[in-house]
Amino acid sequence: MITLKSDREIQKMAESGAVLAGALKELKSIIKPGMNTWEIEQFTRNYIESHGAVPADLNFEGYKFATTISVNDEVAHTIPRKRVYLKEGDIVKVDTTVNFNGFMSDACSSYAVGKVTPEIQHLMDVTKKATYLGIDQAVIGNRIGDIGAAIQQYAEVENGFGVVRDLIGHGIQPTMHEAPNVPAYGTAGQGLRLQEGMTITIEPMINIGTWKIIDRYDEEDDWTDYVSADGSASSQYEHTIAITKDGPKILTSYEPELDAKYFL
Repeated sequence: MITLKSDREIQKMAESGAVLAGALKELKSIIKPGMNTWEIEQFTRNYIESHGAVPADLNFEGYKFATTISVNDEVAHTIPRKRVYLKEGDIVKVDTTVNFNGFMSDACSSYAVGKVTPEIQHLMDVTKKATYLGIDQAVIGNRIGDIGAAIQQYAEVENGFGVVRDLIGHGIQPTMHEAPNVPAYGTAGQGLRLQEGMTITIEPMINIGTWKIIDRYDEEDDWTDYVSADGSASSQYEHTIAITKDGPKILTSYEPELDAKYFL
C-alpha cells in the first residue's frame, strides 16, 4: 500500500531529514585517511541521538549498527568495522536512516578520502548528477520509469558506467521500506504514476565497470554485503523526496548550495 502524506507529515519528515542531513554534512570534514569505519559509525550514531532522534537501522531486522559504510568496490550494506582503515584515494559511502518522533528519512553520501584519482572523482560527479536528474523527474503525472531512465541515460549511455540493478530505491514512511520500488534504471513512460503526497528515496548505485554485483560473505563478521562483480569502484548518493504540487522536494538536503530549488 502507498500512503499519500499530508503537508504536515511531509514537514515532519523534513525535520527528520534535517537531523540526518546534519550528520552527513559533518562527516565531510571528519572523514580522512587513517580513521576506521567504526569511528564513522560512532560519530553518526552520536550525532543522531544527540539531536533527539533514533538511528532507524539500529536493531532493524536484527541489524546491530546505525549505518552501513561501504568502501571502494563495496557497493552497499557493508557493516562498520574497527579493522578497516581508510587510506588516501578511497571512496567511502555512508548510508543511514533516521526516525525523529515517528517520522522517517533515509539518505546516503559518497566521500573522497583525501585526494582521489580523476576517475574516482568523475564517478562521484556522475553519480551525484544522475541522482539530481532522477529527482527532476519526480513530478506529479510522471512515472517511476522516468526517474530510472534519466539516471540510466546519463550514467550508462553518456558516461559508460554501470547502474546497479539489484538494489533500488523505495517508498518511505510510515516505515523504512514502503511501496513503491524506485529503480535507478528503466524505461521512460512506464511504471506507476507519481502522485502528490508520495514520499520516496532515489538512490542510484553506480559502478565504474559492470552494473553487476555479487554477494560477499565475511566469515569474521558473519555478514553478507554486496561488491561490484569486477572489483571496480562504486558510488552512491541518496535523498528522501516528497512529490508535491510545486515539484520534487528534497527532505534530506545536506548541500543547500545545490538544493535551493528543492526546498519546501
